[in-house]
Amino acid sequence: MAATRRPGRNHLFVPGPTNIPDRVQRAMIVPSEDHRSVDFPTLTKPLFEETKAVFGSTEGTIFLFPASGTGIWESALTNTLHRGDTVLTSRFGQFSHLWIDMAQRLGLNVIVQEEEWGTGANPQRIEEALRADTNHEIKAVMTVHNETATGVTSDIGAVRKAIDAAGHPALLFVDGVSSIGSLPFYADEWKVDCAIAGSQKGLMLPAGLGVICVSQKALKAAESSSGPNDRLAHVYFDWADHQKQNGAGYFPYTPALPLLYGLREALACLREEGLENVYHRHAVLAEATRQAVAAWGLKTCAKEAKWNSDTVTAILVPEGIDAAAIIKHAFVRYNLALGAGLSQVAGKVFRIGHVGDLNELSLLGAIAGAEMAMLDNGVKVQPGSGVAAASSYLRENPLAKS
Repeated sequence: MAATRRPGRNHLFVPGPTNIPDRVQRAMIVPSEDHRSVDFPTLTKPLFEETKAVFGSTEGTIFLFPASGTGIWESALTNTLHRGDTVLTSRFGQFSHLWIDMAQRLGLNVIVQEEEWGTGANPQRIEEALRADTNHEIKAVMTVHNETATGVTSDIGAVRKAIDAAGHPALLFVDGVSSIGSLPFYADEWKVDCAIAGSQKGLMLPAGLGVICVSQKALKAAESSSGPNDRLAHVYFDWADHQKQNGAGYFPYTPALPLLYGLREALACLREEGLENVYHRHAVLAEATRQAVAAWGLKTCAKEAKWNSDTVTAILVPEGIDAAAIIKHAFVRYNLALGAGLSQVAGKVFRIGHVGDLNELSLLGAIAGAEMAMLDNGVKVQPGSGVAAASSYLRENPLAKS
């Protein structure tokens, strides 16, 4: 039996992949071309410089890989570290957990600071661990900036202050996959040595382009990691191969051509809106979502306001309610894609992603759909309450600062 046509468009409100602007989609409709031609660098060379802006960097080096953020995690670790090296990290959600798993499988010794899900990295504990490491055996600190599983944002500036206060030379690696291009990020100011991004979130592209901004300190570490047998193996993600080619505008292997054209257009979108306006817009839409949650009489997964993410809100459902059923119903009945709970919060939360290319009316559609799906699944919320609270907030708080 043929599937019934579903009129209208799917309302995508997972915390990534995000909605792609029409102009970015059009920019990616390109014929194949010779990526070794003399003209190709006119596309690529500006990208290596212009992409730095979304990282808050002028001093870093950009590498572009045909990969997801997971590949860029691996790039950061394998280019800078040796087998058996010790790294320090906090675990407070699914994505910090997965990065830890990767580090361990690569052969690194991982010191894990367990934090309650709904909170983030604890700078004080990080400082204490680094102060205790008098022999400087810890080679890197790994931190997830924005944990989408729980809707939590960690304070990377405070983590940097903790490292400096301890007088420790460890590298700082930051997963900014769901924050860069949407939340304030200052790679140079925070002295982030490897800042990791994926194309499918704030950069408003399809998945498949991994981006990393690398400090000079990290590049030097990569040079020193090219020793004998204890180096972590890396071929596809080798920075040195890219350094040999990128300066002239080329890549060591076939690049993801349409995504490069899309990146050029997405950067133009961000530049035209202005990054400060982008950050402000995300903050306003996030607070409107939290206003809706409060009006429903529900709570977010974030334990305190200081942890609130401005790209995703994880909403706790009442005891006895299956969040997965709400998510399925929202998709099947209302053509609304909500984020699922992961790992420890599976079945306990649903997530509204408010990241990328969206405005007030887009968000209100998602809030209305979530409200209807909850009502249909036995959650006792006042019909229209979330939409009313969010719209009242949005009417008083414009998305543009200027």
